[in-house]
Amino acid sequence: MEKDYTYERRKWVVIAIVLAVLGVYGAKLYDLQLGDTNYGDAAASNAYLNRTLYPDRGLIYDRYNKLVVYNQPAFDLVIIPKDLKAFDTLDLCATVGVPLKEMKERIATLNNPKRFSGYQQQVLLRHLSPEVIGRLQEKLFRFPGFYITQRTLRQYAYKAGGNLLGDIREVNKNDIENDDYYKPGDYTGDMGIEKSYEQYLRGRKGKEIYMRDALGRLQGRYHNGLDDVEPVAGNDLKMSIDIELQQLGEHLMEGKIGGIVAIEPKTGEVLCLVSSPSWNPDVLVGRDRGKNYNVLRNNKYEPLYDRSYMAAYPPGSTFKPTQGLIFLQEGIITPETAFPCSRGFISGGMRLGCHGHGSPLPLRPAIQTSCNAYFCWGLKRMLENRKLYKSTTDAFDVWKNHMVSMGYGYRLNIDMPRESRGFIPNSTFYNERKKEGWTAYSIISDAIGQGEILASPLQIANLGATIANRGHYITPHVVKEIVGVGVLKKSLERHDTSIDKQYYDVIAEGMRMAVTGGTCRGANIPGWDVCGKTGTAQNPHGRDHSVFMGFAPMNDPQIAICVYVENAGFGATFAVPIARLMLEQYLNRDKGGASSAAADAMASRHTVMGWSPIFPKNYHSDEQQ
Repeated sequence: MEKDYTYERRKWVVIAIVLAVLGVYGAKLYDLQLGDTNYGDAAASNAYLNRTLYPDRGLIYDRYNKLVVYNQPAFDLVIIPKDLKAFDTLDLCATVGVPLKEMKERIATLNNPKRFSGYQQQVLLRHLSPEVIGRLQEKLFRFPGFYITQRTLRQYAYKAGGNLLGDIREVNKNDIENDDYYKPGDYTGDMGIEKSYEQYLRGRKGKEIYMRDALGRLQGRYHNGLDDVEPVAGNDLKMSIDIELQQLGEHLMEGKIGGIVAIEPKTGEVLCLVSSPSWNPDVLVGRDRGKNYNVLRNNKYEPLYDRSYMAAYPPGSTFKPTQGLIFLQEGIITPETAFPCSRGFISGGMRLGCHGHGSPLPLRPAIQTSCNAYFCWGLKRMLENRKLYKSTTDAFDVWKNHMVSMGYGYRLNIDMPRESRGFIPNSTFYNERKKEGWTAYSIISDAIGQGEILASPLQIANLGATIANRGHYITPHVVKEIVGVGVLKKSLERHDTSIDKQYYDVIAEGMRMAVTGGTCRGANIPGWDVCGKTGTAQNPHGRDHSVFMGFAPMNDPQIAICVYVENAGFGATFAVPIARLMLEQYLNRDKGGASSAAADAMASRHTVMGWSPIFPKNYHSDEQQ
């Protein structure tokens, strides 16, 4: 009789299934016994209690060693769910000042094994005042499973620099997943310097190990504390910021929207980084942080958006020095080349307006008077030059590469989060955008910092530093030194432009003429040879923006600056007088700085209708009283 293989095949299928099931169970047993440490940790937690010791966060000083950010003790009430035993809830509520219903809800949430480990400490109440802690310590023995943990709260010696300094917040799920340093309830830097330098500021946590008996009661320090680990304080930071200059800048920008950036040209050290509207860093300290953060986040003027380096604006006429440099480098013009201006650039059936001044003009007076026509003629001559370039696109890409070398179109890599790269178009951009073709006339507005050109106030100030240095800049940075570590190498990188040094002297002379007898005479400070360039940047959404870029002194530069005020009209109206006061404050700091009366007068000139402070000037959170 012929053999039936059906049952034979079924036998092997059953055997395979049984082996697969055994394999799964075997792998799980291996993982539980050797791979998974949770059960071992739970057993260890029954025998020991590990209490985290939090380090002091690093302090922050300004460039003149003025203490700006420091710490004060703060206390959290924490629980270890597995240690909780029956206690008088009403007594606890009365001691810490929390309603009974809220207390029960908090404890129930933290005592949920599906959400939190029963063996790890969880924060029940944060930032308790010293008075509450004093009362609590006297009766803590009545509340088994409750412990007091000491932390530090940030304190600010100056009511300035909210966006610059940043703040501290509780870690979230992403923080914990991305860095095993953090556990639930820990804090991390958020925004500004606190975020950028978190790994240096936070220090290293310590721990104390306590023994338990069979009933889980604490029996003292394990090995008499020999295995305890002391916390290590974070590194202090010395900023390049002049905190008094920062304060003045925020004061001058009251009731206005925009930014101010000042840089020491020789070092790339940022002297101030002002964004307006600004906010007092005190408001994001303590138990009111969440409420106040929502106030800032929901404010229509977006105070959390740092316009000094995150925003991208049309640079307007502050862009013209870059055009003169490119035209000189490429041999399109000489310093003596003159172009006509009939109250504007008129050619090819188009007209781009300009204000009245002498005509024709060579380069230096063109910078002095901020002649639009001059730089439009220069760009047209460059893009149409077939002796030097095969096509308009080739010429434009040469132009674009020069712009990139001067710090435009890409991030400068300042040591702050979320820097804007601005925008400098290339030929590919126009080829895709203008399918019908394009010529010099199509993009002539690029020559005067309009059209598609966008730059941050940081990039514009960096141009001032580059001209001051006659052809190079150092990566802008706001931290001068990490104490115990030194200066980060990336903060010392030198960037040379593609323009010969000799041409920068011509541009600097034109900018000096603009201050002594041109569009920014209001920036002239006796004895300091200020060089400057105004800008009135066209704004399709409303009134023009007021801009100034400059540096001083001309031949021994100590400061380069950009002031950008949104919807404020001509550059000479707001940006120039603000820049003058900032320059006076820094250059004459040994003689008292800027006039307080003049500063107060400018602070009272608002460009935002119905302006009112986001928070009262005398704000203090409840925990700091």
